[in-house]
This record gives sequence, C-alpha cells and structure tokens, in this order.
Amino acid sequence: MKNNLNKPSKAFWIIAIVGLLWNTMGVDGYLNQAYQTERFKLMYTEEQLEFIYNTPSWVMAAFAIAVFSSVLGCILLFFKKKLAKVFFLIGLIAVLIQTTYNGFINPGKELYGVMEYSMLIIIPLFAVFLFWFSKKCADDGILT
Repeated sequence: MKNNLNKPSKAFWIIAIVGLLWNTMGVDGYLNQAYQTERFKLMYTEEQLEFIYNTPSWVMAAFAIAVFSSVLGCILLFFKKKLAKVFFLIGLIAVLIQTTYNGFINPGKELYGVMEYSMLIIIPLFAVFLFWFSKKCADDGILT
C-alpha cells in the first residue's frame, strides 16, 4: 500500500464539508419534489406545482443522479479517493442535462422567480467547481 505524503490543506476539508452540505441539501430537495411533501408544496403556487408535477421522468432521473452522485463524490473526498472525480463528473453531466431542461425546454419557466434563475446559474457552477477541485486534488496526489 502506498502512503500519500501530500496532506490535504484546511481549505480541502472546508470545501469537502461545504460540498457535502450543499449536495445533501440537493438530496433533500430531490426527495421533497419526488415525494411531493407538504413542505415542498408550500414553497410554490398551484400554477407552479402543476408544471413541477409534470416534469418528465428523464429530468427527475437526471436530478437524482446529480445529487446522489455528488454526495458520493463528497464522501469519497473525505476518504481522499480518486474515484470522487468520476462521481463529480457524472453529477456534472446530470446537472447540465437538468439545467438545459429547466433553462430552455421547461414550459413553466415563465413562472420562475429570482431564486429559480439564480439556482440555474449557481448549481452548474458549483458542479463544475467540485469536478475541477477533485481533478486538481487527484493531479496533486492528494487523492489516491
């Protein structure tokens, strides 16, 4: 077994923790939407919910893949495993598929508010960052 002499910095651990918290919130959002919880229903108007409930299954699948693969990527970061990079790439691809639908195809996008449009930018940027970060850590020898 090879010992890794490249110790992760405090920034590494902060990014791993923030990434895990962010993606855990994504899992919570997915589960609330998929199971149409009361908490979820209270966040939207009836008109918005009508579009949300008619989201194509392939978009919901992309949502699930994005959040669950990214959580696994964060967990693998904690264990300093190169495999994190693969899960972040899968998550990034799924985020891009979901974002394409939500930003360009979704017939209910005219009902979006500032928060929805902000998330259309923030989520892909965060996914790109986590993939880049895991790739850099792997290249630097922090991930084995």
